[in-house]
Amino acid sequence: MITLQPLRWGKPYESMEIKDVVHFDTGEPIAKFGSVGGGIVARDMKQAHKARAALLKHSTADLIAMSKKAADLFENAELPVGDSMQSVDQFVHQQSASTGLPEHMCRSNLKKNSFVLSHIDEILDCLTRGLDLDILSRGYGEEGRGVIVSYQAQTPVLGAILPNNSPGVHTLWLPAIPLQIGLALKPGSQEPWTPYRMVSAFIQAGVPAEAFGLYPGGHDAGGAIMTKTPRSMIFGSAETVAQHAGNPRVQAHGPGWSKILIGDDVVDDWELYLDVMVESVLSNSGRSCINCSGIWASRHTREIAQAIAERIGPVDVLPPTDDQAQLAAFTVPAMATGTYAMVQQDLAESGVTDMTADYGDKLIEREHCAYLRPMVVHADSPDRGVAMKEYMFPFVSVVECPQAEMLRRIGPTLVGTVLTRDPELVAAAGACVEIDRVNFGPIPTNRLNWLQPHEGNIIDFLFRSRAYQVADLPVAATA
Repeated sequence: MITLQPLRWGKPYESMEIKDVVHFDTGEPIAKFGSVGGGIVARDMKQAHKARAALLKHSTADLIAMSKKAADLFENAELPVGDSMQSVDQFVHQQSASTGLPEHMCRSNLKKNSFVLSHIDEILDCLTRGLDLDILSRGYGEEGRGVIVSYQAQTPVLGAILPNNSPGVHTLWLPAIPLQIGLALKPGSQEPWTPYRMVSAFIQAGVPAEAFGLYPGGHDAGGAIMTKTPRSMIFGSAETVAQHAGNPRVQAHGPGWSKILIGDDVVDDWELYLDVMVESVLSNSGRSCINCSGIWASRHTREIAQAIAERIGPVDVLPPTDDQAQLAAFTVPAMATGTYAMVQQDLAESGVTDMTADYGDKLIEREHCAYLRPMVVHADSPDRGVAMKEYMFPFVSVVECPQAEMLRRIGPTLVGTVLTRDPELVAAAGACVEIDRVNFGPIPTNRLNWLQPHEGNIIDFLFRSRAYQVADLPVAATA
């Protein structure tokens, strides 16, 4: 059985507080997980400057080359993880066993993380708008226009409180290392596998081990990372995001409420976009913030909802080793029962219809876990409460709304796919501040272009642009 211990700036720490990581279906332990308290984290953060100092000994070009090597190791190699050597197959099985994700989804997320790291030079070139990365290292330089520009690192390390729901979110902190910013990570209790394996891949590729801190633990460990690092990420609920709103030190990632908007000019041909809608809702078992939770149109909404229900309503629970499995387990059964109770409250409102009611039970309870099968609901107005709901399983509301009201009624939208040829709607959607990431045309909400920023540009978060002027000092006359 593998044991994962905390990593304190590259040095394993033998914790006396050991917890079991259990298989979501059998309840049997599959790993042991050491943890630390907030006091240890706070002490380590006093040495955070050494993490950046170690990275600054390597050029950004060298760190990019190491990152690409780490991508290959992460995806293909047997790596030292915890007290064991871990193969790719073992990684996939362990991650599936603790998160409830089917194994093929774990492999897909593994490839997604590897892809981002292997293309990190292109991604950074886009995120910095072509800036010479050596300018970020020195803190200043000439862009080629005869003007000195300066970017000041705002932190020696990026802290992150990592989630359990989807391993794909780890792509958001990967650029820190080639940017010469260290990492202080609190792994999720059910998904420690990606950060541990990725850190091992970085170290095996030549990145200094002292650039990394891995701090599994309770809320106090996460709180210490948040308060002691000048820049940190956190993943959580809408309440979590609201708690950190307006705080420049924290980049909070929460629900996406991602949507598909169908313009009046194409809505009569909605069948052409059915595959796009189904993929947007069902991919990754609906766990991601980029999964579609709302489809808005002015007409044909019942037909649209019925067609999606016919496609995803029959999807049933399959073993996690089955390549056709499309549903992930809730490893904490109470989360499934609580979510289902909230959905039932949504369905009780007048004007809301469960379009998947004919496809059998939705809540599937097992001894140690539970599942929620896909649901499609129809809302006859954006005034219905369900129009603004997002749940962590394949769930979508199809909302009837006049096109003229859509953009002012949709609310916060991480990814908005807009299906239209209407230039006025294109211009209005492009200007809509509620949509963070906008797609025009039949692009599923779950398909990201990694050469575009996602939920904020990490460069702008970690570095501050400032004025930097230089004048020659006068030379004193010699006697």
